[in-house]
Amino acid sequence: MTEGATDELLIERRTAENGQHWVEVTFNRPEKLNAFTREMYLGLHELCRSLAEDPSVKVLVLRGAGRAFAAGNDIEDFLARDQVPYEEEIRAMFTALFELPQVTIAAIDGACVGGGLAIATHCDLRIATPRSRFGYPIARTLGNALSSPVLFRCAAVFGESLTREMLLTARLQSAERAHGVGALLAVTESLADDVAELVASIMALSSVTLRTTKSQLGFRAAALEPVPSGEEELLRAVYAGPDFAEGVRAFLAKAKPDFR
Repeated sequence: MTEGATDELLIERRTAENGQHWVEVTFNRPEKLNAFTREMYLGLHELCRSLAEDPSVKVLVLRGAGRAFAAGNDIEDFLARDQVPYEEEIRAMFTALFELPQVTIAAIDGACVGGGLAIATHCDLRIATPRSRFGYPIARTLGNALSSPVLFRCAAVFGESLTREMLLTARLQSAERAHGVGALLAVTESLADDVAELVASIMALSSVTLRTTKSQLGFRAAALEPVPSGEEELLRAVYAGPDFAEGVRAFLAKAKPDFR
């Protein structure tokens, strides 16, 4: 299966011992800490649409090449677009990932921030190495804001208190802290082996149970996390405002922003 595959989004279909299939995706921009471009989001969205109609695949694993899971959006690529429609396009990909009937696993090694954290929180399960770090440090970088559904999903996974700390202090959180609040299934030095063991164990489970449970939890999440009225206007004000302009200036100059 290569739907959505690019040089920066490697997709491999694998077969388990019992003949069932699983798919592994590698975010492949290690020199950029796997920061996402629009083409990568579109490729992942295309893959999700394909998997949604493929009952032969039971598990999807997402991982990053090199020393990061994914370090958010590629800023230059992000700035080249109208940010609000682009945010909506990205959010549609998150929704497609969250609604997959397959069990989705984020295998995290290193930085898992910004858009990378959004991808991880829209997976069912997360497992990470001790050196992994999590957060949305946007209050000290670009001065933008999350869309509400992405923020709500983070709170659902990490809890409201830790989500508030992530956003309101711009501090990155350790794997140990994330595991302590239940956001991670495990913290391990043997990520590849533990993920392989997890996949093998899921392959032996009832597909009916897995798909029904995911459907039920999806209905609950949709009921709890609607997009607030006025969201588009709110985000347009953020991206047209002085803090985002200063954040962009400082980022391009490789300087510390002066938010006034």
